Amino acid sequence: MEKKLDEITQRLKAAGGANLKSIVLYGSAVTGDFSAQHPDLNLICIVERAGSPELEALHEAAAWWVRQGQPAPLIFTIDELRRSADMFAIELLDIRASHRILYGPDVFEGFETPTSLHRFHVERELRSNWVRLRQAILTAPRRGGVVMGIMLDSVSSFATLFRHAFIAMGEPAPKTKRESIERAAALVGGNAAPFLQILDVKEGKRKPREIDFEVSLRGYLELVERFTNEIDRRFEAK
Repeated sequence: MEKKLDEITQRLKAAGGANLKSIVLYGSAVTGDFSAQHPDLNLICIVERAGSPELEALHEAAAWWVRQGQPAPLIFTIDELRRSADMFAIELLDIRASHRILYGPDVFEGFETPTSLHRFHVERELRSNWVRLRQAILTAPRRGGVVMGIMLDSVSSFATLFRHAFIAMGEPAPKTKRESIERAAALVGGNAAPFLQILDVKEGKRKPREIDFEVSLRGYLELVERFTNEIDRRFEAK
């Protein structure tokens, strides 16, 4: 991991020159939920200008990073980041809490993230992700590998939204994905096991063949549905 991070840092610095102000690592690689099986290394690049010439200058470095199996870096000017903070409250609250500076000043030191829209975003993202999950399952071939892939792709997002739902309710934030899942299940009297099994597979602690995907899928969908509906009810009551 460190070798890859050093390489992309050097490539971005060389490509961005004086326009590149900071490179920030965020996500599971910083929070401790890092999975050796699915090692996403998420980056934000803070630049002075983000027009077409500046993006073109960073293209080759970003393309190299994507060829390593990593998501393309997010590009923001510091002014854009501040002005969009209320719209990206879920993401920026997490980044502000856990990040690592690879280059330049820490742009998140003292960074203000308005939370006036946070509850609305949590509710909307829970509902949207639930609908997308149903849509994916509806059209997926009924093969274990395909369905397992859908759950593996969504488990981290749901764990994040579970955590932010508790934050929006004014409760202490769960510290890990597992705690988020367990507390979500406890809140609605649901079963955390199917979600935790999928997380085990994502983290390389179990093999996919050890999981009954049909049973896991039923429990996975049930917890998402029950939790989403419960959050809807609680937020509507406020």
